[in-house]
Amino acid sequence: MAMAESNIKVTDPKKLVDETQDLYQRYSTKRDTWAKHVKEDREFRLGRQWTREQEEVLKARGQAPVVVNRIHPAVEAAKSMITANRPSFRVAPREDSDNRVAQVISALLSYMYDISDGRTVVRTMVDDYYVAGMGLIQVYQDPLADMGKGEVKIKDIDPMDVYIDPNSRDRLFDDAENIIVSRLFTKAQAERLYPMYKDAIENANSDVDFNSPETGRATNDYAAQFPEDVGQVTEQDYIRGYERYFKVRVPKRRVFEQFSGDEKLLDEAEWERYLAQPAWVINGEQILTDEEQVQQLMMQMQQQFQQQQAQAVAQLVEQGGDPNTALETPMPEIPIEQVTFADLIQKKVIQVVKITVERVKMCAMMGDAYLYSRILPTDKYPIVPAVNMHTRTPYPTSDVRMVKGMQEYINKTRSLIIAHATTSTNTKILVPEGSVDMTEFEEKWAQPGVAIPFDPTDGAPVTVQPSPLPNELYSNEQTAKNDIDHQLGLYEMMMGNSSVAPQTYKATISLDEFGQRKIKSKLADIEAALTRVAEVAIPMMQQLFTGEKVFRVVQPNNSLSDYVVNKRLVDDKTGEIEVFNDITVGMYDVVYISGSTLPTNRYAELEFYMDAYQKGLIDRVEVLKKTEVFDIEGVMQRQDEIAQLQGALEQAQEQIKGLKGDLQTRDREAINLRKKVEVEKFKSDLDGVSNKAKAAGTLFGKRLDDTLANEKRDISSRLKEMSLTPKGDTGSE
Repeated sequence: MAMAESNIKVTDPKKLVDETQDLYQRYSTKRDTWAKHVKEDREFRLGRQWTREQEEVLKARGQAPVVVNRIHPAVEAAKSMITANRPSFRVAPREDSDNRVAQVISALLSYMYDISDGRTVVRTMVDDYYVAGMGLIQVYQDPLADMGKGEVKIKDIDPMDVYIDPNSRDRLFDDAENIIVSRLFTKAQAERLYPMYKDAIENANSDVDFNSPETGRATNDYAAQFPEDVGQVTEQDYIRGYERYFKVRVPKRRVFEQFSGDEKLLDEAEWERYLAQPAWVINGEQILTDEEQVQQLMMQMQQQFQQQQAQAVAQLVEQGGDPNTALETPMPEIPIEQVTFADLIQKKVIQVVKITVERVKMCAMMGDAYLYSRILPTDKYPIVPAVNMHTRTPYPTSDVRMVKGMQEYINKTRSLIIAHATTSTNTKILVPEGSVDMTEFEEKWAQPGVAIPFDPTDGAPVTVQPSPLPNELYSNEQTAKNDIDHQLGLYEMMMGNSSVAPQTYKATISLDEFGQRKIKSKLADIEAALTRVAEVAIPMMQQLFTGEKVFRVVQPNNSLSDYVVNKRLVDDKTGEIEVFNDITVGMYDVVYISGSTLPTNRYAELEFYMDAYQKGLIDRVEVLKKTEVFDIEGVMQRQDEIAQLQGALEQAQEQIKGLKGDLQTRDREAINLRKKVEVEKFKSDLDGVSNKAKAAGTLFGKRLDDTLANEKRDISSRLKEMSLTPKGDTGSE
């Protein structure tokens, strides 16, 4: 990798400006041909597809310079497919970094995408990728955003404003010695962009060259207009701005703190601040770096001493001794030495290693005025390209350039067809000279039923029928259109042509899936660029976000998630201050989720997830993520509430069921009791009847005995009267 060891110091800004302007001129000359092609490609995409000479020839023939722009819809279709969804990143910790923090950094990348209007940025990059052969995204720090806390953002850059080292061969320009971003500003624009350098800009001088190559394309009413076409661009009050990026070796110090286990990489400014940091050595062993921790330790020791003193007093009182003896014992002094980190380095409790690392340096200039320089916290250029057809140079080829010939054929064919249609409706007549009065002939020829005299000796007028256009002309135009779509990785169903779709739903889904393979080679270039964007953004975030920061991310399912980084918390047990989600330390790798920006058939995807849910492979949350429900959290909360209510209802129903069983049991018991009472009553009644019957029987027997006795007495009396008492009768029978 080439690396510039710049001998230009900030203290010599004049040399830096001169060197940058010289590089700009050399790089600009090298790319002149490429820049002309890019402008022509853009003109083709926007409808300026005839040269002035071609238009003049057509007009002389009586033909219209028709433009049937097949390039524009093809580019729009490809762009729409590649940028259908938000790019997804997975950040993985390197070495012993925190996995939780890696997830937070992934969320930060999504947050950066949202606040930068990333969808528009990526769409513009992809558009330039197809039309200019190269799309560019710049990663930068905006220190004034978020109420002065700063933000890391992205923006698209016009490839025509970027000048790259001509010797670069790498697709991502890693080997470029310099990258210069240069464009024209009005001085008012420059002063709004750099308000702190207003005086320098006001007094700056600049050689203004608009650097807009001429392509010779005609300007039509329906074609796109460029500023130079309508005289909007003048050299008055314009100034050329420069942002120059190059790589330098920066001295660093890698420090390892034995007492904390922390490892840090510090630049010169950070190193000076690091040496001056205070520390406290307790008992010659324990090292604390926070004054609050020292105060808490002192309070704990004091409380411990007071507890020991109270125990001693109680023991003396129990033994009959004098408690004042214990109270007179002073608290032992705690040996605390306040030092600096520089002292700790001398005591070898902090190990230091001097190294040099590669970093990107950025210098800003307006005209001949030097503004500032800055060392970026990354070794990768923040100007990230998505290169279409790499030519082993910084000047790639675009898809539009590859199909311009087919587009010109379509335009010429359509112009010929229209011209033929026009001429075929206007009949051509060959008239022998002198055979008719031409004035009378021209006046009466179009009238119905008219008779025009002519001299047969000179010959009769002859009607000439135009030859029909061959059918191949129409089929070739369609073939050229298909060739354009094929070059851009499209097929008819992607363009919305339902007539070519299969009859079955699953066949259509399969065809759509396989059809995307054509465009995935293009997608690989875009994904490589977006991965690099994330790799550059992470160290910028680590440098900028040093304090507590709360941010909100819109998830792909439209739900909102809140995150916090660098939150300082106090451990209730130890009293030590810990930083929650500390993103300022650690190194992280970025993995781009391939195909994340491609469109997905949401119905097919939802069907797949519903099937997995029914089989118990996933839960309802994963299914909801694949729907278009906005308030997923609210839906899930309401579902939980409904589930709780259903559970309570089922529990109540079980309780009611149990109560019904108990009631039925009680009913049966009551019925049995009533029956028992009735039986007992019947038995009582029966006993009463029986007793009554027995009493009646006893009374009847007694009455019968009395009656018999009376009868016997009566008979005995009568016998006596009759003196007929039987022999042996004693009266006992």
